Amino acid sequence: MQDKEPSPTATAPEAESADVALKHIVDGFLHFHHEVFPQQEELFKKLATAQRPRAMFITCADSRIVPELITHSSPGDLFVTRNVGNVVPPYGQMNGGVSTAIEYAIMALGVHHIIVCGHSDCGAMRAVLNPQSLEKMPTVKAWLRHAEVARTVVEENCHCANEHESMQVLTEENVIAQLQHLRTHPSVASRMASGQLFIHGWIYSIETSEIRAYDAEQDKFLPLDGNHPVPNATPKGRF
Repeated sequence: MQDKEPSPTATAPEAESADVALKHIVDGFLHFHHEVFPQQEELFKKLATAQRPRAMFITCADSRIVPELITHSSPGDLFVTRNVGNVVPPYGQMNGGVSTAIEYAIMALGVHHIIVCGHSDCGAMRAVLNPQSLEKMPTVKAWLRHAEVARTVVEENCHCANEHESMQVLTEENVIAQLQHLRTHPSVASRMASGQLFIHGWIYSIETSEIRAYDAEQDKFLPLDGNHPVPNATPKGRF
């Protein structure tokens, strides 16, 4: 009779570490509740029954990306949607959370800007380059098929010297691809055509905090440095 495999339950040190992690989160909440909230109580009273966000922000689920922090935004300023790889499925392929959030942001909240934000050192983009790493993650693999167009563009057109360079180009191409997917949504297409909605493609550098924004007219990413007009990924309105 073969020996049984070890139980997958956590060891004592692992369990203790998990408890410490949860305590850190709870302590953070208590600090917010007792120290931060009272200082902004009037703001939260205004937000208690309504929201009017300035923009929708679609970005990666990566724990290092905090939209409100990097844009210095307050509660109520951003309508945030996060997922693995900052993906926007084309309209009709999947009536999931991203598509629903886009429609709600435009039709119910009336946002005038949608930002699709990728980032440096993205694990999702590394997985797109190395699909064999996803064999034990079938749902992630299926989800990242929405980035397949970006991978194909890179493989067939970029003579990259190494994976680091491939990652940089793929991250850019993925943002462009998701902007193209975004434009297939009827609510997006309609508001863009009438000049009521503007879309933006950003890439955030974790190491330097810099952001590069896609300029559709020049077909390249430019620094978001405040010294020049904000690069625009929106085609000109027609009505």
